[in-house]
Amino acid sequence: CDYRMKRYVFRRTVDGIHIIHLGKTWEKIMVAARVIVTIENPSDIIVASQRPYGSRAVLKFSQYTGAMAMAGRWMPGTLTNQITTKYLEPRLLIVTDP
Repeated sequence: CDYRMKRYVFRRTVDGIHIIHLGKTWEKIMVAARVIVTIENPSDIIVASQRPYGSRAVLKFSQYTGAMAMAGRWMPGTLTNQITTKYLEPRLLIVTDP
């Protein structure tokens, strides 16, 4: 297992499969939920994924929360170039790609 993930691994099986520590995972999920809840206007949240397996999750999350979905490829400069018509300035950016 990677040294950055070592603190989230509960143990390793004989087959070499790493078992995730559910208590620490739950703590991180609760921290993320608290951050998302602090944003008053859900349209100030952008959820992005370029990968095909993350697109469905992004679309579902935005459907239920009212956040803006950016599934698939998106225009460069969307977050940095103020001159473009598609310029966005979110308060929170959630990225699902590894």
